[in-house]
Amino acid sequence: MCGIVGYIGQNDTKEILLNGLEKLEYRGYDSAGIAMLNDDRMNLFKVKGRIAALREKVDHGVQSTMGIGHTRWATHGAPSAENAHPHQSTSGRFTLVHNGVIENYQDLKRDYLGEAVFSSETDTEIIVQLIEKNFEKYQNTAEAFRNTVSLLKGSYAIGLIDNEDRDTIYVAKNKSPLLIGLGEGFNVIASDAMATLKETDQYLEIHDREIVLVSRNFVEVQKLDGKVVERKPFTAQIDVSDTEKGTYPHFMLKEIDEQPFVMRKIIQEYQDENNDLKLDEDVRNAMKACDRIYIIAAGTSYHAGLAGKQFIEKMAKIPVEVHVASEFSYNMPLLSEKPLFIFISQSGETADSRTVLVKIKELGHPALTITNVPGSTLSREANYTLNLFAGPEIAVASTKAYTAQIAVLAILAVDSARAKALKLDFEPLQELAIVANAMEVLTDQKEAIEELARDYLSVSRNAFFIGRSTDYYVCLEGALKLKEISYIQAEGFAGGELKHGTIALIEDGTPVIALATQPEVNYGIRSNVQEVEARGANAMVISMRSLEQDTDAFVVPQVHELLTPLVSVVPMQLLAYYAALHRGCDVDKPRNLAKSVTVE
Repeated sequence: MCGIVGYIGQNDTKEILLNGLEKLEYRGYDSAGIAMLNDDRMNLFKVKGRIAALREKVDHGVQSTMGIGHTRWATHGAPSAENAHPHQSTSGRFTLVHNGVIENYQDLKRDYLGEAVFSSETDTEIIVQLIEKNFEKYQNTAEAFRNTVSLLKGSYAIGLIDNEDRDTIYVAKNKSPLLIGLGEGFNVIASDAMATLKETDQYLEIHDREIVLVSRNFVEVQKLDGKVVERKPFTAQIDVSDTEKGTYPHFMLKEIDEQPFVMRKIIQEYQDENNDLKLDEDVRNAMKACDRIYIIAAGTSYHAGLAGKQFIEKMAKIPVEVHVASEFSYNMPLLSEKPLFIFISQSGETADSRTVLVKIKELGHPALTITNVPGSTLSREANYTLNLFAGPEIAVASTKAYTAQIAVLAILAVDSARAKALKLDFEPLQELAIVANAMEVLTDQKEAIEELARDYLSVSRNAFFIGRSTDYYVCLEGALKLKEISYIQAEGFAGGELKHGTIALIEDGTPVIALATQPEVNYGIRSNVQEVEARGANAMVISMRSLEQDTDAFVVPQVHELLTPLVSVVPMQLLAYYAALHRGCDVDKPRNLAKSVTVE
């Protein structure tokens, strides 16, 4: 959700900014722009739409060694070139990009900028206009910037250029992700290291309420009061080649196919020299010490958390609650005496989850983050981290991160059970190896699943997913995948809930996708299928090999009963992919959605 790239150095900045913004397209955006300062003036280019349109608009004759760029996802003001970033002050001296939401922008506008003339509807323009006003008072850009930032309430990542200062990009951050990339004779700023990996793999993290002065040859981090902060850089652990599509038409398809590899990578990383589980001792002790676990997540990660609840409760015998992050932060339930909080997030930057993390840290409770991005905000600020090792996930619709989350949660549950000396008939690494093989079988059946998508979803406006027990949780994820990329109205339901209202929506031809992978509820879900078929539904059953019936539409290979979500979700991912493809949708960048939701 929104992206920032900035560069100050010796080389021409144009391609660095445009390439960086292209790497941030996965985050979701509706407009884009760049600003480049040279000896003559600030050169500003903004468009509504894709980076490709921005490339066409940019004057490629402009030469510059300093600039900032931005992809915007509309919050205040409709998507338009006028509302796109960068924004400038009335005089044109100050140029600024901003991610986040300024909660008190209307108060600032009323109290300080009553006479200012605005050219956009954004909260961002308030910041740059206020900087110009404060400069009139302080006659110093750093002080004007510092004073302005001290007045802001909400979330922000800011990059500012003063047209009369060709040696500094002024940077500030609160709640929104932003990194400083370090180089020889240049430095960069970026919302995500992937944007500037071609330039450097050395990055400096910025903490909330800090200001950074970024020059060609130095970077100075300051507290808001001006006190200088010393901090060591870290190496970004991302392979540039992992961020390319290669021969795939879409990142989503590539990432679905990568899931067997991810399972094997997780086995490798969580396996010791004796081929047994290897987990951080501090994480093990935290799990052992708690009396209840609270899983906090959103979207797909929330669905993974529901599967994780099953693992932890059944194997480690620890009570687990799973909560939607945005609800928990404003409506915290009564907590147990010794809670442990587990935050699940692909990006590690989810704003709603971080809000909860801040609150529970104030209460003194321990936190574990499970994330795909080492060094992300949730990872840095939690007490412990477990990495997913899934590699960069570019498509907005999460696939391999979801299955990686479930696999790591299973490993965590088994390790906790063993630490409590509980007997288990379950070898997670061996079972995950079987899952990896099953995933390969499934990804080789694309043609069959594409045909099912044509038969069941080609003309439908809505669809239902039904399952019982663990299958119900997978149905929630299957419905989410379908709705977010194909725009088909899709809902996941517990099979037994159909007769409590939902069955009224079943009409002739209504697609109903049913999962049947759990032996103890097999007859129940098949009874539900008969109920909807009797009312005209076009029902598709996806079953486990041991539960297969002749009329089932698709059968997945046999895996351990606890790990069925890892394989039953794969045909659902592919169904969503092909449904979206046949409807002409933008598979990797669905409308109105962002990959990393960094504002509340």
